[in-house]
Amino acid sequence: MGASLHPPTFPAVLLFIFLTVCLLPELAFGLTRHYKLNIKMQNVTRLCHTKSMVTVNDQFPGPRIVAREGERLLIKVVNHIQNNISIHWHGIRQLRSGWADGPAYITQCPIQTGKSYVYNYTIVGQRGTLFWHAHISWLRATVYGPLIILPKHDVPYPFSKPYKEVPIVLGEWFNADPEAVIKQALQTGGGPNVSDAYTINGLPGPLHNCSAKDTYKLNVKPGKTYLLRLINAALNDELFFSIANHTLTVVEADAVYVKPFDTETILIAPGQTTNVLLKTKPQFPHATFFMTARPYVTGLGTFDNSTVAGILEYVAPKSIDSIKDLKLYKPTLPALNDTGFATNFTSKLRSLASAQFPANVPQKIDSRFFFTVGLGTNPCPENQTCQGPNGSMFAASVNNVSFAMPSIALLQAHYTGQSNGVYAPDFPISPLIPFNYTSNPPNNTMVSNGTKLVVLPYNSSVELIMQDTSILGAESHPLHLHGFNFFVVGQGFGNFDPIKDPAKFNLVDPVERNTVGVPVGGWVAIRFLADNPGVWFMHCHLEVHTSWGLKMAWIVLDGSLPNQKLLPPPADLPKC
Repeated sequence: MGASLHPPTFPAVLLFIFLTVCLLPELAFGLTRHYKLNIKMQNVTRLCHTKSMVTVNDQFPGPRIVAREGERLLIKVVNHIQNNISIHWHGIRQLRSGWADGPAYITQCPIQTGKSYVYNYTIVGQRGTLFWHAHISWLRATVYGPLIILPKHDVPYPFSKPYKEVPIVLGEWFNADPEAVIKQALQTGGGPNVSDAYTINGLPGPLHNCSAKDTYKLNVKPGKTYLLRLINAALNDELFFSIANHTLTVVEADAVYVKPFDTETILIAPGQTTNVLLKTKPQFPHATFFMTARPYVTGLGTFDNSTVAGILEYVAPKSIDSIKDLKLYKPTLPALNDTGFATNFTSKLRSLASAQFPANVPQKIDSRFFFTVGLGTNPCPENQTCQGPNGSMFAASVNNVSFAMPSIALLQAHYTGQSNGVYAPDFPISPLIPFNYTSNPPNNTMVSNGTKLVVLPYNSSVELIMQDTSILGAESHPLHLHGFNFFVVGQGFGNFDPIKDPAKFNLVDPVERNTVGVPVGGWVAIRFLADNPGVWFMHCHLEVHTSWGLKMAWIVLDGSLPNQKLLPPPADLPKC
């Protein structure tokens, strides 16, 4: 006779729930991870130059923050310096938690000297490589670090598990204080002085004087696969990156998996991240290999024309007595202005668009916007000599509006309903005066100035065309949208054609990103769903352009349901 099956008793169910909650909290609710970031001044030496600069936990770059998808992060930031500070968790969607997004005077007032703030957010539906950085003035020149989101337990990567994972953070080094650099530029109206070196994990490498010891070395074993988590934390430069005699397989961009493809060289803009698989050679190669990065240049201004190098070094077998005389191979990077390579590389990026990782591209659009992005001028103040074009001051704008930073946080003004005198919800949805954007520029290069926002209903689907202009020179602009990922459904050169170009949009497997390069002398089309209530910044991630006003913000209104509303502000939200 078969055994009878009885339902569990009520006490047994209670016991199971108790054990699940008390003994397995990570599985029940998702783990909470605690970090503390101390913002301090510290002496750091690079290029034989020692300076006191802003660091985090006495590290440069700052510490690695690691969490899993679904986990909550509580990160206490303590400000020990004289500057105000805020930290942005670049690429984190911050669903309903806009108070933790970080851009100063947008979602929060900055953390003042001697004060602290706990950034509290949960990682929802994201995994991959992101990064964190200061989001006020030019402090992110030294205040940045990796933010790594691992998949949930027992959820594999959609590619072979790597032997080891390695963050590769690209940055810029200034011998001068970056705060003094931008302060001088804004006072004189001219372009800022450029950096003195690029860095890999904070080190400029052996191609610079006095830097042989300040070289990043990646030690690898033969016949292994390494996951390199590439991050461009540079202030003002898109970068080419390559490792001599090695092929890289791109598997992720901006913390979203992509269809894998092989390449010798990566193009990565400030604010972007790219995960690549590096398969090492099957045997010890009796050689070492440079990994190098240098800029992709499209603008007319001065730039740091240097190259950072690190070394890929194989662990030598015991039979090798010395590795000092090994041959050194160097990669060949594209030309500084190789827009053809840039276009070809970005065209290869495609979403997986699989059952497990679908590409949920909005198919029906509720709101369409057309934004011009580019440079312009402001008049020189009376009784002052300015170093901008024709004695003016450099400016930058979106739809000819150069964003004026408010003195209190926009999110706070929106949440409390006290926006009067803080911002106006009337940002132009298209240029007020259309012109031939990529041909001969208009004679009048002056911009308007204001704090204007776009208001979006909750859950509306948005299509945005961003058009580069030739005013003061065409240039590639990496645009970053806070609070959302978006799909890059199309791009091209010249003026966007609203009749012909939409027919060529990719609505099947476009790449999903948080930062996209508007092509030099061209346009890019993105789509996203406004499903995240709050105030969300959008700006060029070339820091000089942001300082000149190439930025704006979106308000996404609350939805009707409780889980569609912005959460209340935390008690320790900094005050202005």
